[in-house]
Amino acid sequence: MHHTSLIAILVAGFVLAFIFGAIAQRLRLSPLVGYLIAGVIAGPFTPGFVGDQTLAPQLAEIGVILLMFGVGLHFSLRDLLDVKAIALPGAVVQIAVATLLGWAMGRWLGWSHGASFVFGLSLSVASTVVLLRALEERRLVDTSKGKIAVGWLIVEDLAMVLALVLLPALSGLLSGEAGDAASVWTAIFTTVFKVGAFLAVMLVVGRRLIPWILARVAGTGSRELFTLCVLAIALGTAFGSAELFGVSFALGAFFAGMMLNESEFSHQAANETLPLRDAFAVLFFVSVGMLFDPSILVQRPVDVLLTFLIIVLGKSIAAYAIVRAFGKSNSTALLISASLAQIGEFSFILAGLGLQLNVLPQDGHDLVLAGALLSIVVNPLLFGWLDRRAKRLETAAADVEHMSPPIPDDLHDHVIVIGFGRVGSELARLLAARDVTVLVVDDESDRIDRARAAGFPAIRGNAAAERVLREAAPERANTAMIAIPNALEAGEIIARLREINPTLTVVSRAHSDGEVKHLLEQGADAAVMAERELAHSFAEMVMAMPTFRGDRHLPPAAG
Repeated sequence: MHHTSLIAILVAGFVLAFIFGAIAQRLRLSPLVGYLIAGVIAGPFTPGFVGDQTLAPQLAEIGVILLMFGVGLHFSLRDLLDVKAIALPGAVVQIAVATLLGWAMGRWLGWSHGASFVFGLSLSVASTVVLLRALEERRLVDTSKGKIAVGWLIVEDLAMVLALVLLPALSGLLSGEAGDAASVWTAIFTTVFKVGAFLAVMLVVGRRLIPWILARVAGTGSRELFTLCVLAIALGTAFGSAELFGVSFALGAFFAGMMLNESEFSHQAANETLPLRDAFAVLFFVSVGMLFDPSILVQRPVDVLLTFLIIVLGKSIAAYAIVRAFGKSNSTALLISASLAQIGEFSFILAGLGLQLNVLPQDGHDLVLAGALLSIVVNPLLFGWLDRRAKRLETAAADVEHMSPPIPDDLHDHVIVIGFGRVGSELARLLAARDVTVLVVDDESDRIDRARAAGFPAIRGNAAAERVLREAAPERANTAMIAIPNALEAGEIIARLREINPTLTVVSRAHSDGEVKHLLEQGADAAVMAERELAHSFAEMVMAMPTFRGDRHLPPAAG
């Protein structure tokens, strides 16, 4: 029989994740819960099929690489520098607090100082996949809050890279054995040098080379080559940075994406990698479930609960206090706290290395896995609580800002443009040029600033929320133009608009026949598919040419 462990883990992972993810969705839980349960079922601690535990984490690592690459595509170097004032000290203090709490618990359990330190450090770093999935679902990655959270995460990743490289050199000291001071300092210097060299190479060489390569490949006009180029840059840079400089795959991929952000093709690159990012991110959660032994919940419930509280409460309280100390709003502090109230891939790697070096006991490794699984399950519930809290606070300035210029009380027969990105801003400009009164709704502060600078009254907030729509006075409006790219969110907006004003004309944006059907079913009067309209425009241009007008012998018109 052929060796099919790779095929088996892919098939089992995707099929089980789909089944239990759908069940979780049906029960109004996060699909992440279903993915984790699928991993537990495919793991060695439950009867039935047992997946390859060496292949699953490697496949999950590909998901982390592609996910971090996608984040880098939307996160410029300037964004990282903009949040360094809070992300750098905030992450360092939060890591210190979580490590101290874990150390105290380890000492209470009778472990050595070294084992307690590694245990606490494993509890201090949040999961890249969980954090970014939560931010992306809420379209928060490009907001100021999201940038702080991602910047915070990058600092944590850098700290864990240092910890993973230094741990083998410090294992003797941490396990209570005498160590060579010279070798320890050599390891520290080498690590700092490698990380510094990696950053220098990416900023000096990668910033010019990566966009140049993508531009040359895009010039060939081949979509297949373009997709392969994007994947080669993401995976190649991640692997090369790990092999040459000793940094993590995730960090290397993030900087590759951030350098590619300098290219005009960054948006297309993000779209090309999106399906693969989603598929392999699912395998990450399945691999986490495979490592978990459910019996620890029965054998050591108190220890599991304490570990869980350190992750969810200890880290969150520390992060909340730090963000508030920097003068940020309460909503920003709560978002950062919820984002960091879980642990993931770096925690598994660090705990596994500690176990391998005989620094961390097996109990500590099991508690880290239990804490990770429970915190990942609970994290979507925390975000759900934040969402419900935001809906209750109808008058909160962080959710809806008052308009400037103000909306007149007698405003009527206006057009509501929802989404002021590339499509929405051009649409608003064209309508205004025809003397149509336009009102803009968007949840990004920088887009609202641009709309107001252009003279449009604008409302900041998520248009899926009824309170935001009512600010736009749809009961007196003539038309609503929904220019956001997310068809599911657009469908929610259409349904709420219909509840407020059943006679309102609603036109939405779509990218496929399926999306057009969905939007029309939700109540849209029309759905414009960009690709179809582009084809119609091309056809009209062709038919307007002299060859098709029957006057091919006439001289071309001037201009």
